[in-house]
Amino acid sequence: MAKVSTLTWSSFAALFSAQGAYQVGYAWLFGMTLWVTFIGGTIAFKTLPRQQFGTLQHRTFPIYFVISIALSSGLLGLWTYSHPLVLTHYLQPSVADVAQAYALVITLLGQFANHFVIGPLTSKTMFKRHKLEKDEGKAYNEPGVSDEMKALNKVFAQLHGISSLANMTAFLALAFHGLWIGNFGAGIKSIF
Repeated sequence: MAKVSTLTWSSFAALFSAQGAYQVGYAWLFGMTLWVTFIGGTIAFKTLPRQQFGTLQHRTFPIYFVISIALSSGLLGLWTYSHPLVLTHYLQPSVADVAQAYALVITLLGQFANHFVIGPLTSKTMFKRHKLEKDEGKAYNEPGVSDEMKALNKVFAQLHGISSLANMTAFLALAFHGLWIGNFGAGIKSIF
């Protein structure tokens, strides 16, 4: 006969453990990064007119980056708290706990750079290009666009490439971390 479990205050409180928070935070961050990077953006790009797509990205990416920064900061804090070798061996990425902290730092730095530097520059360039398209009466990729448009196209392509690289690097770092915690566990200590 199966044992019946009852929900007590202590079992309810255990649901809110640091380990549980870490797992939910990681799942949220990885799932959101996967969605934004490979699924949602692709659907929007294929569905919306180009300028509407750019405006959507301009509105959603800052929120995505802020959530990513908050979650990766929280994960890094819990990881460092639970794995003291991170602080004593921080220059030794061959130490497994340190390598995992590096993965979280890479994620944090990539999303931080995207939110505060690369993203705003990309949006500014994109909106300049939209305005110039309107002024010239030509799309950015039509023959005979101005030299100014060609220069904006080059800058936009570079910024977009850097932003995509930073985001893809964050995704790969999170995948690396997820494979680690999937195989070896997170080992997050209680904070209470």
